[in-house]
This record gives sequence, structure tokens and C-alpha cells, in this order.
Amino acid sequence: MQEFSLYFEEGWQHIADLGGYDHILFIMALCAVYLMKDWKKVLILVTAFTLGHSITLALSVLGIVRVSTDLIEFLIPVTIVLTALGNVIRGGKEPARANWNYFFAIFFGLIHGLGFSNYLRSMLGSQADILQPLLAFNLGLEFGQLIIVTIVLLLSQLIIRFSRASRRDWTLFLSAAIFGVAFVMSIERFALLLEK
Repeated sequence: MQEFSLYFEEGWQHIADLGGYDHILFIMALCAVYLMKDWKKVLILVTAFTLGHSITLALSVLGIVRVSTDLIEFLIPVTIVLTALGNVIRGGKEPARANWNYFFAIFFGLIHGLGFSNYLRSMLGSQADILQPLLAFNLGLEFGQLIIVTIVLLLSQLIIRFSRASRRDWTLFLSAAIFGVAFVMSIERFALLLEK
């Protein structure tokens, strides 16, 4: 049980680490078009993302899938750019077909899982039984994501309620800000990718 709580704590602290804010930006972009009343939709969306990164995290830790760390570090902000851009193109509205949103959450989760894998692999070392640590780490990641989602949804609710901003304007502002940060991050990481 002590090992489970250790990996659970590592999972939620890893996702909530402000030093690795790219994952936080992605979660913010995912839920930027929603308010607190949409919590069920957001829960399904974030769980789809967790499912995606759980798959590649497991495959990578088991040594089945190996992808260049530099490539993954470039692709992660690209997923943020695409998600935020989608919000802006739709004028701050939810996707007309929610199934596409879930598909992209799972697909982008696959990429983000590869970003988590080096960290988890270094923690596990040569440990033979990885099922429990992997499960605990993923549950910790999900818990951390839900904390971020709750903060973003509450902040959005408060800003829309107590300011003169419309839901559309707030969503566009938040998505455009996330897009800008992630776009710069993408360019920087692409330059690093070219140097190697």
C-alpha cells in the first residue's frame, strides 16, 4: 500500500508541477469551452485523455514502444496548439460532434503518455512488477488533472459571472492565450529538434 500511495502521489504531483506546465496548458485548452455545469462532459473528456496516455505509458515502460524524447517534447505543444486553435476556429463553442473531441483527447493522450514515460521509467528502475505502480501513477495523473479541471471551470464560471465577459469572449481569450504560449513552445522545441 505504501508503494501505491508513493506512485499515486508522484502521478498527481507530476501533472500539477508548474515546471512542466505544458500538460497543464493542454488540460486547460481541453476544458476551455466548458463551464461547471458541463462537468460530466469534461470528466469523460479528461478520462479519454487519461486512457490514451495510460496506453502509451504502459507500452513505453514495458519497452514495446520507443520514440525519440525530442520528437515527443515537440509534439506535446503541437497538441496544445491544435486544441486551442480548434476552440478559436469554432468561435469558442463546443465541437458539434462530441465524438471527435473524445477521439482527439485519446489520440493526444497517446502522445502525452510518451512524455510521461521517461520519468516513470526512471522511477521504476529494474522493478519487475510494474502493474501496481503504473496503475497508481495513472490514477494520480487523473486526480491531478481533475484538480486542474476544477480550478479552470471554477475560474471560468467566476469570470463570466462577475465580469462583463461573455462565455464566448472568455473562451476565445483563454484559448488564444494558450495558443500563443504553446505556439512559442512549439517553435523553440522544433529548433531544438533540428539541432540534433
